[in-house]
Amino acid sequence: MKRIVLTGGGTAGHVTPHLALVNHLRAKGWEIHYIGTHGGIERQLVGAELPYYPISAGKLRRYFDLKNLSDPLRVLKGVADAYRHLRRIRPAVVFSKGGFVAVPVTVAAWLLRIPVILHESDLTPGLANRLSLPFARRLCVTFPDTTRYLKGRGAQKAVVTGTPIRAELFSGSREEGLNMCRFTPGLPVLLVMGGSLGSAVLNEVIRENLAELTKHYQIIHLCGRGNLVPAANRRYFQLEYATEELPHLLAAADFVLSRAGANALVELVSLGKPNILVPLSRQASRGDQILNAASFAKQGLSLVIQEEELSGEVLQERLAQLQQERERFIAAMAASPIKDGTGRILQLIEETARQY
Repeated sequence: MKRIVLTGGGTAGHVTPHLALVNHLRAKGWEIHYIGTHGGIERQLVGAELPYYPISAGKLRRYFDLKNLSDPLRVLKGVADAYRHLRRIRPAVVFSKGGFVAVPVTVAAWLLRIPVILHESDLTPGLANRLSLPFARRLCVTFPDTTRYLKGRGAQKAVVTGTPIRAELFSGSREEGLNMCRFTPGLPVLLVMGGSLGSAVLNEVIRENLAELTKHYQIIHLCGRGNLVPAANRRYFQLEYATEELPHLLAAADFVLSRAGANALVELVSLGKPNILVPLSRQASRGDQILNAASFAKQGLSLVIQEEELSGEVLQERLAQLQQERERFIAAMAASPIKDGTGRILQLIEETARQY
């Protein structure tokens, strides 16, 4: 049986595209293994479904921290851990979604001459993928413009594939989603998504303006683990994080307020959900979400509110605009070339494995 190792972690965005590939890979006869960290979210999401191999990994920080002195040693230990696992598994290919755990796995695979395919969801490559790229065969990208941020051989390795999207997201039931939240079909539904870890900024603005917002919308709020608060409002439904429920909640949503992680954006476009994006500020990130959001706004796919400008008043103004221009946004998303990349990536995996 053909064997593949998947890797990536740190956030759900580095894991969920793998989940879109798993059933397709199994149908094609692949035996699937996963390498992640000991306590990362990747273990929560895939550890019960796939053979899971934890390794040591150091966080790749862009700011001063005393842990920057010790983490290189953790990365080296991670390379040794990954080398041991890969030598035992002997996969035909490694597929990496990035995150700091991916670097030692990619290096170990290169040492063992196992081909590696990287995937970058964002417009600009993240640090983990930039460090991994010299050791990889291919870099799958979502945006054609990503190649402008690559140089030399790195640019030659890039292939525009899109992002894998979980098939179950297309099978949600609006009726079931409404029933789950005990909502009525007569009032628009706003889905608020702050990412797997939640967003303090989105949580605060929604809750501070809840009374006014729920005059016009029913709100589904995915607030992040540990962020639930008491709320007695029949037009407000909150969850820490949605898994099996997500397809139905998306089907129930008329509008979406979201961070601007690339995986979520591609899903929203594919599902035709009019959306407002609030990208992470440069104080909290490398600015990738700002660039993602700007690209989607330029293509007419999204409205954008910068985090520093977000307030209840601004949010209500943008929601009114989104509602007024709803059909225009839906038409733009239907015509967008940004689509599900599952088929192209599976093809690339098969081609690369045959060359191994």
